[in-house]
Amino acid sequence: MEKESSRYWIDRFDLFCVKGKDSKRFLNGITTSNISSNDNNIIKTCWLTPTGNLRAMLEIYNNSNESNGLLVLVLIGDVNEIKNYCLDLIFPSDDITLGDTYSSYRLQEIDNLNQWRKFNPILLSEMNYRNYCLENKLDLLSCEELKEWKVNQAIPRFKTEVNGKNNPLELGLSDLIDFNKGCYLGQETMAKLKNVSFLKQEIRVWKSTCKSKNLNLDDNKIFLDNTKKEVAGLITSFDQSKDLNYHGLVFIKKKYLQIYFFYSDQFGKIKINKSIGSVFL
Repeated sequence: MEKESSRYWIDRFDLFCVKGKDSKRFLNGITTSNISSNDNNIIKTCWLTPTGNLRAMLEIYNNSNESNGLLVLVLIGDVNEIKNYCLDLIFPSDDITLGDTYSSYRLQEIDNLNQWRKFNPILLSEMNYRNYCLENKLDLLSCEELKEWKVNQAIPRFKTEVNGKNNPLELGLSDLIDFNKGCYLGQETMAKLKNVSFLKQEIRVWKSTCKSKNLNLDDNKIFLDNTKKEVAGLITSFDQSKDLNYHGLVFIKKKYLQIYFFYSDQFGKIKINKSIGSVFL
């Protein structure tokens, strides 16, 4: 069988540099991964509210171009929100300075069999990203293909699934939580959820054969069946795929996770699948 050729996701993200000898200790205290003792060049992690809900998903880069510098790339979230939080948290005794915010292109190989976190990305400047892609003859996903791939990976969206109300374990991001590290923002809630294994809901991918064009999410409930007696979850996002059917992300109540078909007033019968990109406890 002929091997499927590599395809690539390229997108533009905001980032800033955290400089100084206290950089790792500082970021370790506000994120869910172990920054202090992790030798990986790229660390994926979460920034939570004090109550353990996801505010942003980040990538931390060991920046060889800056002495004691770490690059913080905001994959999902508001770069100004996290940067202002950091500024408010720095004590005069901390050897930490924050660099200016700027944008960079992030390039990553992808496929349809593995979760998106398998492949390490590279960062490319505004000046050279086009030449790099052309010289290496990279097969880039189109905007529509990328949107569909992200849904199938259950990559959450800012202000929909990532809205300060949902925790990373519900979003299938348990592999971005280090349950053995010391104190960090939101740790108490994460520990409780892990120890009692209690999640009210989990993220899933849904699909429908509905082809209506006049849709909105004013009523985003899904039901066990068309009698609508029992609410089973809430649709958080939807898009039309290239076959003109609809798909998106949905939170399913824990007690209904073993059921695969539900009913929606707007989308009719919908099918539920666990995504390739989700990792649960």
